[in-house]
Formats: sequence, structure tokens, C-alpha cells
Amino acid sequence: MTDTTVAAGGITRWLRSAIAAICAVLLLAMMALTLADVLGRYLLNAPLKGATELTELMLAAVIFIGLPAASLDHDHINVDALTMRLQPLYRKGLDRLVGMLSSGILAVIAWRLWKIGDQIAGYDGITPTLKLPVAPVAYGVAVLSAVAAIITVVQVFERRRANV
Repeated sequence: MTDTTVAAGGITRWLRSAIAAICAVLLLAMMALTLADVLGRYLLNAPLKGATELTELMLAAVIFIGLPAASLDHDHINVDALTMRLQPLYRKGLDRLVGMLSSGILAVIAWRLWKIGDQIAGYDGITPTLKLPVAPVAYGVAVLSAVAAIITVVQVFERRRANV
């Protein structure tokens, strides 16, 4: 193993840990917020103002923060019922093709999310109760989708270089 490979592995491990910690904090906050809202609603007849909005925003954050992590770990869903029957050379080629296609789809998703963020920013979209701006969330998930696309395409070329 080269020094570059070890350094990249350390950065990747650190990045995975950071993503896991951020997602864990967000999930814990969602859980606490939901608990407080339910208790307030049913025990005190006073639901937490804006709890649903905050939960929705945190859920979007958890999903899209986890997307680059899933790309780093090759944890996207795949069905290999047919590919397992292919010869190794064809399997590698198909794996590269699917990786490039996945990266392209993630890039299109990032682009569309950015355009949606532009539309929301154009009319100053805010949440109904707490009046929080929504455009930054759209831009954030667009950037995270783009990061996942970049990770996926880099992995395709890393596998290609490793197999040469």
C-alpha cells in the first residue's frame, strides 16, 4: 500500500465518521422534537409550534447527508441476480457502466435540485409556521447530490485503475 492510498483511506474513514456523527445528531434531534411534540400535544394540549416543519427539514438533511456516505461505502441498492452469471470481464464492464450511469443520474438530480432552489429563492419560499427559508435546503441537497455523483465517478476510475 502506498502512502497516498493510506492517506486517502484515513480521509475516507474520517469523512464517514463525520457523516455518521452528523446524521446521528440530526436523528436524535428529530426523535427529541417528535417526543416533545407528541407529549405536548396529548398531555398538555399544546403541540410544539413548527415541529413538523423542523422534522421535515431534518429528514431531508439526514437523507441527503447520507447519500455521499452510501456512495463512499458502495451501499446503494443493487440486484445481481443476472450479473453473477456473467463472466468476470463482462461483470467489470457492466459495473463500470452502471457506475457511470449512476453518477450521471446523481448529477442530473443535483442540477434539478439546484434549479428548484433557484425557483424557491425567486419567490422567497419560506416554511408556513416558522418562516424559515427553504431555498438553502434545496441548494444544500443539490450540493450533497453532486458530491455523491463525484464520489461515484471517482470510484469508477479507481476500480478501473486497480483492475488494469
